[in-house]
Amino acid sequence: MLQFIIGIIILAVGYFIYGKVVDNHFEIDDSRETPAIRLEDGIDFVPMSWFRIFLIQLLNIAGLGPIFGAIQGALFGPMAFVWIALGSVFAGGVHDYFSGMLSLRHDGQSISEIVGIYLGEGIRKIMRVFSVVLLVLVGTVFMQGPAGLLANIKLFGLDNVNIWLAIIFAYYFIATILPVDKLIGKIYPIFGISLLIMAGGIGTMILVKGYELPTFTVSSLHPDGLPIWAILFTTIACGAISGFHATQSPMMARCMPKESYGRRIFYGSMIAEGVIAMIWAAAAMVFFNGVPGLADALNNGGGAAGVVNTISNTLLGPVGGLLAMLGVVAAPITSGDTAFRSARLTIADAMKYEQGPIKKRLVLAVPLFIIALGLTRIDFNIIWRYFAWSNQTLAMIVLWAASAYLVKVNKSHWMASIPATFMTAVSATYLLQAPEGFKLSTTIAYPVGIVIALGTAVLFLFKAKSNKTFKKSLTLTR
Repeated sequence: MLQFIIGIIILAVGYFIYGKVVDNHFEIDDSRETPAIRLEDGIDFVPMSWFRIFLIQLLNIAGLGPIFGAIQGALFGPMAFVWIALGSVFAGGVHDYFSGMLSLRHDGQSISEIVGIYLGEGIRKIMRVFSVVLLVLVGTVFMQGPAGLLANIKLFGLDNVNIWLAIIFAYYFIATILPVDKLIGKIYPIFGISLLIMAGGIGTMILVKGYELPTFTVSSLHPDGLPIWAILFTTIACGAISGFHATQSPMMARCMPKESYGRRIFYGSMIAEGVIAMIWAAAAMVFFNGVPGLADALNNGGGAAGVVNTISNTLLGPVGGLLAMLGVVAAPITSGDTAFRSARLTIADAMKYEQGPIKKRLVLAVPLFIIALGLTRIDFNIIWRYFAWSNQTLAMIVLWAASAYLVKVNKSHWMASIPATFMTAVSATYLLQAPEGFKLSTTIAYPVGIVIALGTAVLFLFKAKSNKTFKKSLTLTR
């Protein structure tokens, strides 16, 4: 279990050391009046304590990703630990921090507007459509997934997926239009604490019971012949870096009373999610005695949901297992409702459409849910495959926007531009080689993906140098 323990240590040290570096680089200023104070409206701009916001943000971003994605990613063996640890610290944490703090500095605007400010009007228009489509896909996925889980455990004796789908649909609609502190602000902190406790319980038990990671061979690290590059980096997304997080951060930026809460809320929630992903990846590896056993459990034991159910009941007993499953169910539900809420706010920001009166919130919410209802008729797996690529592509775009911001304020951009280049390579390569993409062989997809990433980086560096030269000449002429 040494790899697992080292991974947890890297995440913890990363928060206290690199998270502080990122925080200092941004230069927080508590003398600035935040949007939560300046624009308080009792609907979306509502001041809250940092711990309450942290727990809400954790639930917003968690979803099924750090659990189901980590279990699927465990098929790649120890490389899953490497990606979760380093990805969370140097990519995901930076991405989440800048998406939240830049929104904070721009009146809590949605991520599409933030990207437009730093990458141009053209990309702003694309991002408005792209982010809304992504959010509706996420909301739909996180209706179908929890409905299946609840039917599987037969909560309250209900085993009909469609009934659970209708209940979740109704809840999502209510949560989307109510003031943020009336429902989300009250129940999310409870669910957030429960999710952390249950993940901690699973992690503790695999250590206490003496589970050991089996010996891995090179040949065992390629599930169904899938290459690590770039499939691993889209399989484990929410547990390392996820563009979806950038759509959630602005909602919490609208509730922050102080800038100094940013590292705890945005960077901290990403690290907490990384810990959850690390625990589930380890549990999946050790419980089924390695990659072959896990692959068999996923194929013949009810998929990732079945794996979670088996592990939870065995390690925590029937009661603990049920509570753990409910925690797993709560994570995607609390991401799904805020996905729709964020979609409403994204459209409202783009249209400059006031959201105070409830009838105006209904004007935007109703069409979104009509579209989502239609999407629930589509195969879950098809929607998820397209979500995987679009999710990491959004992360790439947000990191480039953060890089542009750092150039604009005359600061070193490398903490954002290096992970941005990496994620460009991931997104480009995945699109080129994936079945839902261009289906090219790795001999073509790998070099072309890397060339695209390096070309993007060179273009950015040229633009950055031009910007600095322009600023220098402007200063000299004054």
